Amino acid sequence: MIKVGIVGGTGYTGVELLRLLAQHSDAQVEVITSRSEAGVSVADMYPNLRGHYDIKFTEPDSDALAACDVVFFATPHGVAHSLAGEILAKGSRVIDLSADFRLRDPDLWAQWYNQPHGAPELLKEAVYGLPETQREAIKNARLVAVPGCYPTAVQLAALPLLESGLVKPEIVADCKSGVSGAGRGAKVGSLLCETSESVMAYGASGHRHLPEINQELARGAGKDIDLTFVPHLMPMIRGIHATVYADLHEGQDVDLQALYEKRYKDEPFVDVMPAGSHPSTRSVRGVNMCRISLHRPQNGKKVVVLSVIDNLVKGASGQAIQNMNLMFGLDEKTGLNQIGLMP
Repeated sequence: MIKVGIVGGTGYTGVELLRLLAQHSDAQVEVITSRSEAGVSVADMYPNLRGHYDIKFTEPDSDALAACDVVFFATPHGVAHSLAGEILAKGSRVIDLSADFRLRDPDLWAQWYNQPHGAPELLKEAVYGLPETQREAIKNARLVAVPGCYPTAVQLAALPLLESGLVKPEIVADCKSGVSGAGRGAKVGSLLCETSESVMAYGASGHRHLPEINQELARGAGKDIDLTFVPHLMPMIRGIHATVYADLHEGQDVDLQALYEKRYKDEPFVDVMPAGSHPSTRSVRGVNMCRISLHRPQNGKKVVVLSVIDNLVKGASGQAIQNMNLMFGLDEKTGLNQIGLMP
């Protein structure tokens, strides 16, 4: 049984970790921390977990956390910097759901997150936790950086095109997210009256996920990518819909459906839908699945890839558990076989 610690268990990614781990046959949560809610029962804070957990939130303690086999950080950016190294030094493994170890360049991280990187010495060993591209590295990792939600949806949509060299290295990603992506903290922009019956773009001139997507698409393509990324806030709780546009090189006439089906045929959490499909976010609600479909309007040079995920599952906590399964030699589907909620 894998002994699990969770740092920062009171946010949406924290409770999603708890929900999914409660159904995991080979993992047990031993420690869950929160400075603000220390002493509060998990089941009292989250009634949906009644009957599944009999533990309380505690103050973060590196010794108690390091006694676990793996520690998940479901914390704001910058928190893992101060504690991850200490936990690693004591022999535990770390899976970080924040952006603290996603970017390989500490100066670039500082530029986008408005603070110095607190643990640049750990960046060389941090493994980017997208199993569809880094599976073997994840298996041997001590420190895994779980990809962001938008980066997950965009990469899975664009990588087969870039890896094959079929398209020009100019990608447009038009993305929509549910409000839970903004976190559980009280913010005016997340209020029902602000988000209901409204759609709003944000970060159009530059979003923190832009350098992460750029970094990983460039790795897949083997060269720099010109990326335009515009996120939008939608009046829904969960889900991300990414519409990715790319231009085929002149003279290319390829079966895109076959390309994607071959690329993802052995990936348990990527579903390439029948040609011409239009996947909806509700089809992945609550599950660790990315559904993709392909379009080539008027059989021209433009490729349109539609990609949907649940931002809290494949975009965060589910993908984190998928990484844990790989790190501990388990079937990566363990604890992640739920069926999407409909309606």
